Amino acid sequence: MILLGAAEIRSLAAGLDLNPAKALGQNFVHDANICRKIVRLAGVEASDIALEIGPGLGSLTLALLEIASQVVAIEIDSRLAIQLPITVAAHGENGKRLSVINRDALAVYELSTKPTVFVANLPYNISVPVLLHYLERFASIQKGLVMVQAEVADRLVAKPGTKEYGIPTAKAAWWVTTSSAGAVSRSVFWPVPNVDSKLVAFQRHQALGSEVMRKWTFALIDAAFAQRRKMLRSALGSWFESAKISGVGVSGSALAQAALTKAGIDSTLRGEALVIEDYLAIARALQELGIGF
Repeated sequence: MILLGAAEIRSLAAGLDLNPAKALGQNFVHDANICRKIVRLAGVEASDIALEIGPGLGSLTLALLEIASQVVAIEIDSRLAIQLPITVAAHGENGKRLSVINRDALAVYELSTKPTVFVANLPYNISVPVLLHYLERFASIQKGLVMVQAEVADRLVAKPGTKEYGIPTAKAAWWVTTSSAGAVSRSVFWPVPNVDSKLVAFQRHQALGSEVMRKWTFALIDAAFAQRRKMLRSALGSWFESAKISGVGVSGSALAQAALTKAGIDSTLRGEALVIEDYLAIARALQELGIGF
């Protein structure tokens, strides 16, 4: 299949009277080699149902259709959603393997098919919320690759104890193992963005616990990183106090100390030192102490 090039990208945009919207993260990839590389690094196979967020003018969509059995594309811009099947047909596909959903990606909670691979050039301003949303809602997604702003990519693959490590890293680890898959030149986009992009691959592993445990674990992560410079005893204690979480007749600080001790976590550490399993251990310790479950 012949994929989209720079000239066709501009022609399609002109035909739609489309001025790429910075607010929607509309930077369209026009390099066929990059699109095929993304599909390859995502591990897309002939049996896969690919889910693509923000297909835009269809560069990556066409590359996915070369391999995947089906592609489900979610596009918020109605002009692009209408044009996409037309573009696909013009490139030799009859459209039966493509489904286009014209909605905000964060408002999609159900799909008629069960996607197995997630591949997307994600808008920079919503990349983490979108990724976490689909990992949470669609357990059928087993693998994938996202193209995101370089700083976001660094956070998604960061190791504990580094300045990049934070909420996105810890939360994504509940469902998947992430890995860096390389950088992408600004020159492959139109218009050229003013930030660098990188690729992040991921592979799903078994969820670490129940949904109740996940929610408590994520709440603990949020609390720890809300006061990143504070020791866990203080950061969690402050959250317990403000959220009125109690049950053992002690202060928030004392409850935090009790939970951390029970979990085997040094209370003088900061949140950035803990992996997802540590936060889960604290949640389980709270449960054993009879707190909020």
